[in-house]
Order: sequence, then C-alpha cells, then structure tokens
Amino acid sequence: MKSGFTAIIGRPNVGKSTLLNQILGQKIVITTDKAQTTRKRIKGIYTTDKGQIVFVDTPGVHKPLNKLGEFLLDESKMAVPDADLILFLVDGSEPAGKGDRWIAQNLLQTDIPVIIVMNKVDKLKKPEIVEKNLLTYKLLFEKNYPIVKVSAKTGRNIDTLIKNIYKNLPNGDLLYPEDVVTEETMRDVTEEVIREKILLNTSDEIPHSVAVKIESYTESEDIDRIYATIYCETKSQKGILIGKGGNLLKKIGTEARQDLENIVEKKIFLGLEVKVEKDWRKKQSSLKNFGYEQDK
Repeated sequence: MKSGFTAIIGRPNVGKSTLLNQILGQKIVITTDKAQTTRKRIKGIYTTDKGQIVFVDTPGVHKPLNKLGEFLLDESKMAVPDADLILFLVDGSEPAGKGDRWIAQNLLQTDIPVIIVMNKVDKLKKPEIVEKNLLTYKLLFEKNYPIVKVSAKTGRNIDTLIKNIYKNLPNGDLLYPEDVVTEETMRDVTEEVIREKILLNTSDEIPHSVAVKIESYTESEDIDRIYATIYCETKSQKGILIGKGGNLLKKIGTEARQDLENIVEKKIFLGLEVKVEKDWRKKQSSLKNFGYEQDK
C-alpha cells in the first residue's frame, strides 16, 4: 500500500483548487477565476484500495505586495519540504512564463520527485502547439520530469495522473481514516464559502481586501446558527459590500447559506456583518486575528 503527501504548486489561476476538487469528487476548496482565491494550505485526502494520497493545495505563487502576500508565498514554500511528491501545475494552453521560471528556480530545485501537470490543454485545438508549449516547461528543469496533460475542469486524464502519483509515493499505512476527506473544520469551510461568494459577486480591489471571521457557530440537530463578520479596508468598500438597501450582502449571505446547507445537509441560519479594519493586509496583528499566520 502507498501513502504520502503531494503538494500542488503553481502560479495563480492555473487550476490547483479545481484539480483537487475534481480528484476528490466533491468541493472542499473554493474556486474562482480571481488570483489569491486560495489563501491557506488545505489538505484533501484521497483514499483507494491502492493507498492514500494527502494532497496539499497551496496559494498561487506570485510576487508579494504586502504582509498578506508574504504569508501566501510562505504557505506555498512551506508545503515543499514536507512533501513526498510535488505536482507542478501549469497552464498548458500557453508557453512557460516568468512566474513558472521563478517557481522552477526558487521552489523546485529539490530532490523530491516532481510531476509537471499541464492543465487546460483542451483549450488548444492544434496538437503541435501543445507539444511546443510542453517543451518550454521541460526546459525549465535539468532533470527529465514526467509530464501529464489533464483538464481539471472536465476530469480528462485524471486517472493517468493518479497512477503516476501512486508510483512516486512511498509504501506505508493510511495516514488518515479512510472516510476522512479533509482536515478543515466547518468554521474554516464557512469562512471560505462566504469569501468565495464575495469573490464571485464583487470586482476590482474588493475581493483582495476582504477577510472573513466566524464570531460564533452553534450546532443543533435541526439548524446550525452562524454569525460572521466580513472585514474590509475602507468605508467605500463597506458600502459596496452592503449594496443598495443591503441587497449585495443579502445575496452573498443567501448564496453562502445554500452552499453550506448542501454540505451539512440541514438548515443554516447565517448572520453577516461588515466592518472596516484599515490596511489590515499590512498589519501582522490583523493577519494573526484573521488566521493568516504560519504555525510555529
């Protein structure tokens, strides 16, 4: 039996979270087309009769512009040394760029096995362009790493990827009970689902300026009662998030509640409030308060 940790590393928006949700067959990580959707390392646990793969989804690697950006980069960096295998996920519909080169040179110069996973190749109609792009990713490394072409969106070739992952993992017993799919608590999941709805319903700087904190989460047999605060950085952002007559906040709350009810399979009461915390992304104390601090 095989078991081990597999880190998913790549630039923003290459499909890391979509790939993990596709493999697990359920949504455990939020996904949008906006950069910095994933802010923390999240474990997804895939168990079959062959063994157990503990995937570690990471924030997209980008140049940090503030304390939050530094945290996101550190989250990706910290996933590498603990991994038994690294999936370097790239956007195969385009050739390797500066960001891919930076990751290859700064994060992936390691003895840990690497698989280059080319996502989004289904967007290209001409096989010769796929092969041309493939070569640009191969040339990032001196070692001859295996390459697997997939579509995280449709699930194409995921079975081949899983076979390649198992080949590279050490022999060992299950690391988690076989019915566990993630380590995330419902408080964690709720914060992320609310943040996803904000990302999907707002634009410009708002999605990056927002943090969500669960103030209380009370479970009962018939209904879970959740109170959460959405923090932003300016009064104008607060006004946008609330919307005319509270319409946008109501929409965010309704969409989040519906998702959460599907997850817990019972009724949810969700109370949302918006508060301003000026420049929270630049302050260590605020980052700590919102859970954006590395484990010591």
